[in-house]
Amino acid sequence: MRTKNRQGNKINIITLGCSKNMVDSEVLSGQLAANDISVVHENKKADHNIVVVNTCGFIDKAKEESINTILRQVELKKKGRLDKVYVTGCLSERYKNNLEAEIPEVDAYFGTMELPLLLKELEADYKTDLLGERLLATPRHYAYMKISEGCNRTCSFCAIPLMRGQHLSKPIDVLVSEAQGLVKKGVREIMLIAQELTYYGLDLYKKRMLPDLLHRLADIEGLEWIRLHYAYPSKFPLEIIDVMRARPNICNYLDMPLQHASDAMLKAMKRQISRAEMDELIYAIRERLPGICLRTTLIAGFPGETRADVEEVKEFLSLHQFDRVGIFTYSHEEDTSAHQLPDSIAADEKEQRAQEIMEHQQEISYLLNQQKVGKEFKVLVDKKEAGRYLARTEFDSVEVDNEVIIKTTQKLVIGNFVNVRITKAYDFDLEAELV
Repeated sequence: MRTKNRQGNKINIITLGCSKNMVDSEVLSGQLAANDISVVHENKKADHNIVVVNTCGFIDKAKEESINTILRQVELKKKGRLDKVYVTGCLSERYKNNLEAEIPEVDAYFGTMELPLLLKELEADYKTDLLGERLLATPRHYAYMKISEGCNRTCSFCAIPLMRGQHLSKPIDVLVSEAQGLVKKGVREIMLIAQELTYYGLDLYKKRMLPDLLHRLADIEGLEWIRLHYAYPSKFPLEIIDVMRARPNICNYLDMPLQHASDAMLKAMKRQISRAEMDELIYAIRERLPGICLRTTLIAGFPGETRADVEEVKEFLSLHQFDRVGIFTYSHEEDTSAHQLPDSIAADEKEQRAQEIMEHQQEISYLLNQQKVGKEFKVLVDKKEAGRYLARTEFDSVEVDNEVIIKTTQKLVIGNFVNVRITKAYDFDLEAELV
């Protein structure tokens, strides 16, 4: 086995799961780099000797992917191609004792809040003066920014509070400073993320402060797009929509996971909102900001879900014509209150229901996209693949939403904005020409 001194180590970070994990990996990278330790993310060259796997423990599929990734890295260590394997993140937070017993070849496991301990293991000092500093793992023109940690909600299906703890907001001044630093590095778009975006500030300022934060961020020169992810619908502060309308660099885009449309399921999920209240909220949002892009996420196959519940979801989607929809199949998670319910719907039936709902949404998406043909949009150029450029409108977030395919012989700069006219529309993507 190779052995290297501290200066000779090269650490590869593998990130699994959500954008919040991505931010954690970027912070870890920044700390290591500040300690003059060579660090890479998702290294393809395989010239590293230490691996840190940042795991996800949200649902069964994510847990399986995390475990398989750990096992692959352990196998490389056994073959002498790695010196050390460390594991951090949500899976490690939730199942540390089990993992230590079942995969003892890992050198050490760390929870979601144990960054200083992980750095110490990697012979690095935790530098508090680097608060907000990180090495971006995304392309340099966009970045995620986590405005809070944890969640105080008690949704019956969700294990996030078990892994991330209670809601803890970052101070506004810290976030503004972090955003300014990102813009200086070339970031044009910042995506605000949290487990519960609209709860922001209640713990620090004793009131919801997301509107105030948005105004402060919108004042930053050079920050052209601000995007909102993961807003909780119950007691949604409509002042957020007023700020979006008033500030042109806040995208007319809202990601608001609703999870279901049936009152019986909403109650069982402990969502603290009824179908009628959700209808009223959606109408109110669109009245205040016509043309806003609404994205939601749903769960199929929750315990007790009937065929009538599935049909109600489809009717709900038809009624509200959501621009973007994602769907998960229910995962029976230990220590959640829903785990006490019988998980009686077979896995293949859950998948079938999810597919049925997405096929219904696909038709809605196609019709909405057809309405864009001939219209002009400002788009952000993300990358070039197979001789064509892939871009996004303000109504599309990275990886989860539509892409705009630009066919041109002109050379476009990745990370720049251009104006395009939509020439063709598909179910989920658009084709365009430069204006």
